[in-house]
Amino acid sequence: MVLLTAIWGSTFPLIKGVVERVPVVDFLALRFVIATLAVVAVAYPSVRRLTRRELGRGAVLGLVYGVAQILQTVGLAHTSAAVSGFITGMYVVATPLIGVFWLGVRPRWNLWVAVVLATAGLAVLSLQGLAVGTGEALTLLSALMYAVHIVLLSQWSRVGSNTWGLTAVQLAVVALVCAAGGFRDGFTLPQTSADWWVLLYVAVLAGAVAMLLQTWAQARMSATRAAITMTMEPVWAGVFAVAIGGEQLGVRILLGGLLVLVAMYLVEARTGEPPRA
Repeated sequence: MVLLTAIWGSTFPLIKGVVERVPVVDFLALRFVIATLAVVAVAYPSVRRLTRRELGRGAVLGLVYGVAQILQTVGLAHTSAAVSGFITGMYVVATPLIGVFWLGVRPRWNLWVAVVLATAGLAVLSLQGLAVGTGEALTLLSALMYAVHIVLLSQWSRVGSNTWGLTAVQLAVVALVCAAGGFRDGFTLPQTSADWWVLLYVAVLAGAVAMLLQTWAQARMSATRAAITMTMEPVWAGVFAVAIGGEQLGVRILLGGLLVLVAMYLVEARTGEPPRA
């Protein structure tokens, strides 16, 4: 999961310029179409072995994730990137709450403390003021959808399950949802080789490989632990922004990253959490 967040974090300085030239929804649709084709090409036998139940579950997971992507994108048009990043990260709070009220799962004390610390770390990394409006409301809905995806994936992904096939179905449905979002205005393709290389990177590594890693990892950890570990994404984004984007290493990145790391330590501390069956 830490590797997954590092991959996600590396995309921020790369796609920042591309989405100024290619509409975000078009970029997302192309990204997930290429990701789907990559997984199917590598693991076609696994895709053929999918059962009807796995197809249905993968479709639901892809629909939830795709809707979350669209809501986050639309919300970003009405709020700042920093506020959007913080509110999206609220899935770390929503995930254990959904587990409690929907599934009756009671996280241990260390996970609740980790949720608070991770949320504080996100706030330090992202916020420079917060006003609630349409953009913030849509982004909060996207965070809830991401939390639902995390919870469902932890419930439906099991050790020994068809990870490749489930990944392919999720990616295909996300591609359909994003394509539907950009269908009305037609599609804009990247115009330069540099933009195409960025698209291929985020499609194959941050799309296909990342979804595969998440599906595999969540078969082996609880939803709350997964959500807290995912808060490493803005930390990595800050690291890559300094290393690649030329930004300055400030107190916000150091303090926010430290809080997230402490939260992850609490998550991984041995406090008697039963292993996943």
